[in-house]
Amino acid sequence: MFTVEFLLTSLVVVLIPGTGVVFTVSTGLARGRRASSFAALGCTLGIVPHLLATILGLAAVMHTSALAFELLRYAGVAYLFYLALATWRDRSAFAVQPLQGQGGAVGLVVKALLLNILNPKLTIFFLAFLPQFVRPGLASPLAQLLGLSAAFMAMTLVVFVAYGLLAHAFRTAVIDSPKVQAWLRRGFAATYAALGTQLALSGR
Repeated sequence: MFTVEFLLTSLVVVLIPGTGVVFTVSTGLARGRRASSFAALGCTLGIVPHLLATILGLAAVMHTSALAFELLRYAGVAYLFYLALATWRDRSAFAVQPLQGQGGAVGLVVKALLLNILNPKLTIFFLAFLPQFVRPGLASPLAQLLGLSAAFMAMTLVVFVAYGLLAHAFRTAVIDSPKVQAWLRRGFAATYAALGTQLALSGR
């Protein structure tokens, strides 16, 4: 079930920078190592509904229901543009901040969770991706899908935590330069806006 092809393909998919990576990296730079770990956890939990939708067959409903897909897609677009605006307008200095502030750990997890929940492309992706690695004659298809999903989530968490730790490693240089902070904020805001635009313009 856990073939080399599955593990390598999953690793490539997880490594590709997307909204979750951007959010985890920006959190690691702005708030430190612990905060980025909670962001990574939230992003990982955000794929659970999409995996469940795939496993339970709900993805097929979304694939055939234009209204359901469009409603979720535009909710995701709105949220990405909200993050872009909030990041652009944020003028606070990058510093080590206690997790009790700015919504705390729970707030970070919820914000990261929403990023992935509001992306209907993930459901369609898992619908096309996971069944390729279900092997007839082994365990039941449901058991295999659950195992593959668990492996994908574990890989996502590990890679996202690594992204956050890498961002944390560069925090000193960032904190010492307000100019770098300003450009990073503009870059993150522009990335969120670009991802929102891409989601808005993308077809099914």
